[in-house]
Amino acid sequence: QVQLVESGGGSVQAGGSLRLSCAASGDAWRTYCMGWFRQAPGKEREGVSAIDGDGSTKYADSVKGRFTTSKDIAKNTLYLQMNSLKPKHTAMYYCAADSQFSGRWCRDLRPRATYWGQGTQVTVSA
Repeated sequence: QVQLVESGGGSVQAGGSLRLSCAASGDAWRTYCMGWFRQAPGKEREGVSAIDGDGSTKYADSVKGRFTTSKDIAKNTLYLQMNSLKPKHTAMYYCAADSQFSGRWCRDLRPRATYWGQGTQVTVSA
């Protein structure tokens, strides 16, 4: 099994930055693919970014150039650096993980992950 614990969310004014973290515990092979999803009130969960065991990254078009995802392999911790935040980025952000076999969503960012964190709220005010 895998446990994912997110942190780093909070309230920030537009133009500010936040760095989310996701600490993973459990078998490393189950976290070959890790990523971030978000869900705003009344909207479906959508993919933000993902990174696989080879270091390849995938970003949603809406965050390219603004958000950066990275992973500390030794700590098995995933990060999401979010810059130039806007009110439209307000959402609950979820960390997700999967094995290489089940982690096809690392390439298409569809919310099909096996393991999910509880989420961390990001609120951006105008």
